[in-house]
Amino acid sequence: MSYWKSVLKADPTDWLLETDNPSVRYFALKDLLEKPETDPEVVAAKNEIMHIGLVPKLLGKQSDQGCWEAPDRFYTAKYKGTVWQLIILAELGADGSDERIKKACEFILENSQDHESGGFSVWHSAKTGGGRHSGVVPCLTGNMVWSLIILGFFADSRVERGINWITTYQRFDDCNEPVPKGWPYDKATGCFSKHSCHMGVVKALKALAAIPVHKRSDDVKSTIDAAAEYLLIHHVHKRSHDFSRVSKPGWLRFGFPLMYQTDALEILGILTALGYMDERMQEAVDLVVSKQDNDGRWILENTFNGRFQTNIEQKGKPSKWITLNALRALKRFYS
Repeated sequence: MSYWKSVLKADPTDWLLETDNPSVRYFALKDLLEKPETDPEVVAAKNEIMHIGLVPKLLGKQSDQGCWEAPDRFYTAKYKGTVWQLIILAELGADGSDERIKKACEFILENSQDHESGGFSVWHSAKTGGGRHSGVVPCLTGNMVWSLIILGFFADSRVERGINWITTYQRFDDCNEPVPKGWPYDKATGCFSKHSCHMGVVKALKALAAIPVHKRSDDVKSTIDAAAEYLLIHHVHKRSHDFSRVSKPGWLRFGFPLMYQTDALEILGILTALGYMDERMQEAVDLVVSKQDNDGRWILENTFNGRFQTNIEQKGKPSKWITLNALRALKRFYS
């Protein structure tokens, strides 16, 4: 038995491989069983994602314009607008070559991306087109860059501009440096203060981690290093100046999907995907291990159900998504 399985109370892999959730089955085959993309079971599961369950439900609610809800509420319609559906589709492993998904990606690039900076804005600019310059925020930029990369837009020059926004403007302050002057720091004051917003850091790192290793520029590599160290000095989910306190109590309640929020499991997943196995992660690993039930399953503790286009799993019940993400993180940490 692999060492990582020794921390489990039971092995839930067969449960994750059931056919009712093709997305979870697909990722479990790849990431837990290490089957290649060309394996017939992996191919079949990937194809099923577009035909069974959440993805076809979401795409069935998409408008002819490629958006969800009112076009100008792509962000503010939480969590039913276009921004949020792109995040969910990327999390579910939807096929980015599908014309409906490509249309949604184009919609966001045309309406949310700031033409001046390449960052992504919460508002559309009727005056200049694209996203309003004053509405660019780090967590949205990270989420959109990540989603677009996952959905097949990495080679698009507009996504490259989004990546450059992260490497240029994202900060990792821990009350140890003065806040810079000028845009975007004087606009997004909640994101850039004496202590950088954790969510912006996490989503930026998530986006850069999605870039293939051999395609990472020196700027990307140095930004990954800085973001990871920022999270490590916080022991993933603690306050760096007082390790007896968590950064946010909600980070101890695992959820899926997290939208602009985060939690200890998501952060641990990003760090382990990047190859980090630092001793400062051990408290978060122990937290994850402690939250499994006697069947080796994890509960959905945090959800935006009721605010989605369609509900995703059931709060308080064993979650295939939380279990999958926990196992992926534990497997990588103990490899």
